[in-house]
Amino acid sequence: MNVRRLLAVPLLALSAAGCGIRPTEVPTDFGPAPSRVHCSLAEPDVSAQTSSGMPVQVFLLCGSSLVTVDRSVRVPDGTADSQRRVLVAQGLLDQLAQTPSAAEKQAGYTTDVRGGTTVSDARPGDPEDTLRLSAAPGELTSYALAQIVCTFSDSAAAEGDGSVILGGPGEEAPRRYTCTDEVRARPGSNEPPSGEVAGE
Repeated sequence: MNVRRLLAVPLLALSAAGCGIRPTEVPTDFGPAPSRVHCSLAEPDVSAQTSSGMPVQVFLLCGSSLVTVDRSVRVPDGTADSQRRVLVAQGLLDQLAQTPSAAEKQAGYTTDVRGGTTVSDARPGDPEDTLRLSAAPGELTSYALAQIVCTFSDSAAAEGDGSVILGGPGEEAPRRYTCTDEVRARPGSNEPPSGEVAGE
């Protein structure tokens, strides 16, 4: 009889485990659950926008992808078309380098574009629509380059086909960059495709 009783104990334990008996919950303290990055502002972030200026969109980082946020760029009235592209491009760079607002940070937005980056017009021998950055495109992080290329290509700084010609401060020839779906989805793994352009 003693042997039978000993065998019955594990059998009863197994049957209890399979009867839907819920285990006792033990309180644990592992800190708050990690917040989910949702990459979407609950409402327009007025603090991140100026009250006047030309409405634009810039690409910020959220998670592993690029997402657009609304901004505005000021271009003085009467600006010649030849200077308008450079002013718009500089305004876009400034917006990209700006620290995301509190609401944007909460939504998961960040930027990899560093402050102080400037843009200038084409040099003699460059294609007409070249934009020269104060930092060589090849020296930028893949994230920063993707942000700049995708933002420029979706603005008045781009050529008619959506591509943008970028050069650096040195003597290297400028290259034509395009923003693709792959770059927007995974800027850390996919640099904007580029190709050589002939000077004029």
